[in-house]
Amino acid sequence: MHSFRTPEGVTLGVEHFGDPKAPLVLLVGGTTMLSWPDELCASLARGGRHVVRYDLRDSGTSTTVDPEAPAYTLRDLAADAAALARGLDDRPAHLAGVGVGGMVAQVAVLDHPDAFSALTLAGTRPVAPGPVDDDLPDHDMAVLKRRFALPMPDWSDRAAVAEFAAAGAEILGDDPAAARATAERVFDRAPSTEPAVQLANQVGLVFSKLDCAPRWRERLPELAIPALVVHGRHNRFFPVGNGEALAREIPGARLLVLEQAATAIPAAAAGEIATAMLEL
Repeated sequence: MHSFRTPEGVTLGVEHFGDPKAPLVLLVGGTTMLSWPDELCASLARGGRHVVRYDLRDSGTSTTVDPEAPAYTLRDLAADAAALARGLDDRPAHLAGVGVGGMVAQVAVLDHPDAFSALTLAGTRPVAPGPVDDDLPDHDMAVLKRRFALPMPDWSDRAAVAEFAAAGAEILGDDPAAARATAERVFDRAPSTEPAVQLANQVGLVFSKLDCAPRWRERLPELAIPALVVHGRHNRFFPVGNGEALAREIPGARLLVLEQAATAIPAAAAGEIATAMLEL
């Protein structure tokens, strides 16, 4: 693990795969870098790319101040991505974002077009957290009600946090064993067991407190770089209609629907996703 300090003084936790001289693929965490499976990072590196995944602010080993009252905006997170891309390579990077990290990625390529040469969006949507546009499918509220009805664990208890993650994954249709293992790694990388910090790391609730204005969906047709949209057919958090909308509104975008996937990126799909990303 390494770190990168932006010109604004923000420290971002980063991890490198592959040849540092190869073209850069930058993976935005959603919120931690571990939302990108090891297998996908390794597949991209084998395909001749320098792969860097990183933690958003208030997660992993990136700068953590107060997840309950973030003093930054979605635009600041997008600027972090651009600063990291420019700092790692003189050439424009292929930027990829998953979940809420996909929102960061969309704003980053729109606001900093010189920094990026391609875009991959996985399991995300074209609008910020909160009320959804009328033409987009919202969260499956019955599933979310079950998910948020789970009792909060003792955040200082690693095993309890891992079981909480596994139970949530089962409700969402993801692999509980994989979620448990990832949660253990996320727990070990978090700077503390404070509930707000663990929520930011394990659940990403910092985004519910983040200023994501102004809207960016209407700007998506401006994009003039190759784009790939990856979405799980059974995603109940951001239903697949969101990915379909992104693919329609980004000129020339390819849509890859993972028929056996839900919310998380399955390790079993790493090869298929990497092949599609390497074709951009």
